[in-house]
Formats: sequence, structure tokens, C-alpha cells
Amino acid sequence: MATETEPVEQQIPPKPTEPPTIPRKQRIGTVKLQAKAAYGEQKQNVRQRLAAWFATADINDQKLAEQVVDNKRRQAQRQDDELLRHVGRVNSRLAQARIDAARRGEETSPQVERIKGELAALQARVETRAAEGPAVAVTPPTNRELDRARWTKKATRVAAVLAGGYGYLHGIAVEPALLLLSIPAGGFGWWFLSRPHVEDGTEVGAPFPQAPALPATFLADPMQAGGAMSVGSHVVMSVEQLAEGARPFPLRSVSTPQQLAECVLLAARAENVPIVEVADVQRQPWGWQCVVRVDEGTPEAIISKSGDLETKFDLPTNGVRPQPLRARRACAILRLVDGDPFATAPGLPYRAPKSLSITDRFRIGTSVGGDPLEVSLAGVMGLWVAASGGGKTGILQALAEGVTACRDNITIDCDPHGDGLEDLGDAVRITARSNGQIEAVLLFFLVMSKARARLRAKLGMGKKWKPSATHPAVTIFIDEFPKLSDLAKRLAFDLLLVGRKELIEVQYASQGGTTRYLGENIAQMMALKAVGPCKVGDTRAVFGDDSVREGYLPHKLSPATDTDPKDAGHIFIQGVPGMADEPIEYAIHEAPSDVLRKLAAERADAGLLDPDQDSLDGMRGVDLPEYVEEEFDKNGDLKKPAPVSLLTWEQLLRLCDAEPPAGSELTDGPARAAVEDSVAVMEKAGVDRMKTEPLLAALHEFDPETYGGLGVDEFKALMKQAGAGSPITLGPIGEEKNPRGFKRDRLRHLL
Repeated sequence: MATETEPVEQQIPPKPTEPPTIPRKQRIGTVKLQAKAAYGEQKQNVRQRLAAWFATADINDQKLAEQVVDNKRRQAQRQDDELLRHVGRVNSRLAQARIDAARRGEETSPQVERIKGELAALQARVETRAAEGPAVAVTPPTNRELDRARWTKKATRVAAVLAGGYGYLHGIAVEPALLLLSIPAGGFGWWFLSRPHVEDGTEVGAPFPQAPALPATFLADPMQAGGAMSVGSHVVMSVEQLAEGARPFPLRSVSTPQQLAECVLLAARAENVPIVEVADVQRQPWGWQCVVRVDEGTPEAIISKSGDLETKFDLPTNGVRPQPLRARRACAILRLVDGDPFATAPGLPYRAPKSLSITDRFRIGTSVGGDPLEVSLAGVMGLWVAASGGGKTGILQALAEGVTACRDNITIDCDPHGDGLEDLGDAVRITARSNGQIEAVLLFFLVMSKARARLRAKLGMGKKWKPSATHPAVTIFIDEFPKLSDLAKRLAFDLLLVGRKELIEVQYASQGGTTRYLGENIAQMMALKAVGPCKVGDTRAVFGDDSVREGYLPHKLSPATDTDPKDAGHIFIQGVPGMADEPIEYAIHEAPSDVLRKLAAERADAGLLDPDQDSLDGMRGVDLPEYVEEEFDKNGDLKKPAPVSLLTWEQLLRLCDAEPPAGSELTDGPARAAVEDSVAVMEKAGVDRMKTEPLLAALHEFDPETYGGLGVDEFKALMKQAGAGSPITLGPIGEEKNPRGFKRDRLRHLL
């Protein structure tokens, strides 16, 4: 039997009274060795990290290829923008050359033909780039392009380090205190760079493959880019064709119609916009255009989400511009704008004096889709609304430029606050600025409209006045309508009701379209109405309560500032004769002031019209509106004088400092003598116009006894008494661009 062994007690040695210690020199040496080893490892990490950074190891070939393609696209866009700007400049030169040729009595000139050839070549380049530019811009980069891009990156990084080092040393020399600030920054930088460098496994410097692994948006067929199709003819993609898990991407990554359709559908799905189909994709110089269809509701959903879609597409503000289609309630034209849609719009065409009829249509602008905006103002009452800086004056001048070229129209300018049609002043028959002048003008033509209503049958015109050079139409422009006097507003409102059939039409302009501005709710009564940059309340007041949902968005336009024209002169419009009402943006072609002055001078020299004698005679038998007649008490005594008097045509011209009617004779006296002597002085000098001061000086020399003591103000008053009116703009004389004075031929008319 085995014996049980006794457990052995483990003996623990006692703790020594003085534990052994490592000598101090040995400890310091050990720490130094550890620090040296760690520092060596850190230096190796820094070397590896910097070498990889300078070698651009952090940028693989796929990322580099994307950057190269993106740079090519931006460069192509800059070239396209510059080409479009060049087209606009050549258009302006062509318009000026045509004006110069016409003034010389020539239909064309070598300069016109040369510029036309230059313009044709430029337009061919624009069409070529519109069709091929997107495909060229996204062509996969070659090995040579990749190598050049990588070496550029390397050189940029080396230059940045050298420039930073130089700047640091220069800063220390200028301000030594910067040395203290650099200590913590340097410590953080050393820690960041000395971390262990881990390779990501990407093969750096490998040959670029023949088919680079670019994003899917770069891989579609580039030959399909820019294909133009008619509206509603071809569905490019539906929402069912989207790949599972596909994410929205910016518009700059698009180069083909298929990619554009995918881009739109993904953005719409992300923002819960019920777009289910994209059709008729077109590449435009300013971006993309397509037709989209919603499967529920109306395209209003696109309008309400346009700001969020702009973010998804990475477009500027107002870059998403939907235009609902009346013919297809579920569809809208969607324009994605990343440039100036109006850069290639044609310039102002030359219109010779008396080359149009008031019934003709003439171009005043271009739509965002490139279609012309042509209007005829015959029998059309119009309202033009735009906030301050919205281009209202330019809009009215574009309209007046057309009607002052008519052989059967009289143009009247009323503006109680600003300068109205100032640049076209010479071609305007009457310019009224004061309340008294404006009230007299409106009363005169209100009475004339009533007289014409009774004359039409007698003259065999039927139900509407028929314009001609002997029985002209009248177009009255009223700028700053809210600033008219109460009496003038009432007269203008009455003229709105009765002037249309008699071809005494009025174009009203205002900074707002609500009753706060217009007094009466006349916006909805207008046949023709247009709105530029404004408030949303003005949009609804002019176009109706549902107009915003229908796509009328002038309140999204931006008025001009002192340094940036922005959207000044851009409008939405309804009631254009011969055109369907569609919610589409137009830009009015604003002409330079010097061009308008030249045109006005030509038209004035060709002669301005006066009302026909039939209408003037018929006014004698028309009763005045009660609110402009005198009031008497029961005893027959005058209780309230007439607020405005009905003047004769000659009196009205004199009141507004306008030229007297052609053929009217001056009676003998100082006024007639001043006109005769002024004509004689100009003929002697061999000029057809003279500034006021030189003309008076020439008269002093011509007849010292009569004119020796006559001052400038007295001379102006004498000429006004003769019917010559105030001094007018003369055009360039010497170094002066637009001095004022008198023209010889206009003075001859008085004689």
C-alpha cells in the first residue's frame, strides 16, 4: 500500500532590505537607445510619407483620369463661353455697320459683307462645338495626358513646399515673434508625418489601360451627344430603367442624352418629384433641355422643388427652369441652365425710317429656347411690370424703337418721374413730363378716340380704324404709371376702355402690378401683359392666382445692380398677337443709347406725322368727360374751374415744347426773324446743326444790333415762341458725344 506523502511547504525568501537598482548611467543609456530607435523609425516614416506624397502615390490612375476629364470639360466650357461672347460682339458690329451703310444710302457695304462672313464662320463653329464639343470633352485621357497630369501634380507640390519654406523664412526675418507660434505647429506636423506609413495597395505608376475605369456617366456612347429632336418624338429613359442603388450625380458629369435622362430621373427620385419619363433631350450652348413627364399631379411639383433640384444638379440659382406644356398637361420642358441662354441672340436689326406699318410685327427679344419674340402694337393695350432695376426703360425703348420706324404711327411719351424714351426723343412727336402736360395729352387723345368712333363708318373703315400715313395710329407710352396724378390716372383708365378700336393704344409701365401700384385692378383687363423681375404678388396680380403653379416665374428673376445687369430686361409675357401663351422666359434686346439716338435723328429728319384733319375736326362735336368740366352753382356762378382744358393740336404741341405742325406759318416778328437768321447763319457756315451757344454767338456777329444784348435764356425763349421748342440732342460734334442745340432742317419746317 502506497504511503501518503506529506505536502511540502513552499519557502518564500524574505524581501531584501535594499532592492537592487540599475545604475543611473545605464538607465540614461537605455532611454537614449530607445529614443534613438524611435526617432529613426519616425524619420523613416516621414521619408516614406513625403516620398509617396511627392510621387503622388495618393492619387491613383482612376482618380487622376477623372481629374483630367474634368479639367478638359471646364476648358471646353470656357472656350464655348468665349465663342458665344465673340458671336455677340460680332452681331453688334454687324448691326452698327448696317446702320452706317443705310445712312450713306447703301443697302450693303464691303464692311457689312466682311462681318457677315465672319459671323457665318463663327456660327458654324458654334454649331460644330454644340454637336461635338461634349463628346470631345469626355474622351478618355491618353497615357501621355496622364503622365503630363501626374508630373504637373508633382511639380505643383514641390513648388508649394519651396514657396512655403521661403515664405516662412521671410516671415521670421520680418517678424521674429512668428518663431514662437511655429513651435506647436511644427510639433503637430512632425507627429502627423511620423505616423506609420501604410500603403493602400494601389499600384502606382502602372500603365493606363485602354478602357479606363471611369464613372458610369463617362462610359456612354459620346457620338450621341447633342442630338436634337422635336418635342415629344422620342423617350430616352423611364424610371423603370434606372439601376438599383444608383445615386444622383451633378450635371457636369453628363455628356450624352442617356446620361442626362439618368441624371434627371435620379435627382427627381431623390427629391420625391414624380418624374417618370425623360424625352427629347437636346444639348444647348448654355446647358441641356428635355421634356419630362409626371405620372401624378402636374409639373407644379418640379417648380416647387426647383431649388432642391439645383442642388442635386450642382447648378446656379435659377438654373432649373421648367416650362409646363399646355398641349400635354403631364409634361414640361425642363431647361438646365449653366450658361447664358441669350448669348447668341441676334442684335437689333436696322429699321429705316417709315419702313414698317403699325400693324407689322417686329422683333423685340428672344426666348430662352431661341425663338424670336415679335409683337405688333396695333390696337393693343399693354402693361409692362418690372421692379426697380428690372429693365423697364429698356423694354419701353425696344417697343418705341419699332413703332417710331412706322410710316403710319404717332409716338407719344409720358413720364411724370423719369426720362422716359429720352434716347428716342427726336423721333417722338410729344414728350410730356409735368402733370399739366400729361393730363392735357391724355384728355386730347381720349376725346379723339371718341371722335374716331363716330368717323369710322363715314370714312368706310368698318369696325376698326385703319391706319395709314394720312390717318395714323397713336401709340402712347406711360412710364411710372403709379406716379401720375389722380386725374391723369382716371383719364388713362378711360382711354384703356375706348382707345383700342380707334388705334389710340397705350402702353402702361409700372414697378408693381397690384392695386397698390395701379389703383384700379387693371392688370387683368390688359390684352398684352409682361412681367420682369418682381415680387411673387405681382406675378399673381398680373397673370392670375394659379400662374406660379403654371410656370410663370418672373419673381425668380434678379434685378440689376450698379455693376451687374443680372436679369434686367428678362420677362414672362401673355397676349402677344399670333402667339400662344406659354410660361417661357424672354430677354428683351436692349439697344445702346448712341444707336437709338442715331436712329431717332434719322426718323426725325424723315418727318414726323400729325393727326389727320378728319379726327381733329371731329373732336369739336364730342362732349367732354364730366369730371374735367367746369362746375357752376345754382346761380350760374363758377364754383370749380375745369381741372384741365381741351387744347387744339397746335396748343398741345406748344405746351409740350414740341415742333409745330408741318406747314404752319410763323407770323412776322422777332421769333420768325430769329428762326430765319438761324437758318441763314447755318447755311453760311455750311453746317446742318449748331449748338445753342455757338449759334447765338454767330447771330451776334451776323446782326449785332438785333442780337448783341441777347442772352442764352432769352434766345431759347424766343426760339420756343417760334415753335422750335427746347434745344434737342444733335449727335456727336467734335469731341462732344451728344450736345444740344438746333437743326437747320427742323427750323426750315417752321418757315
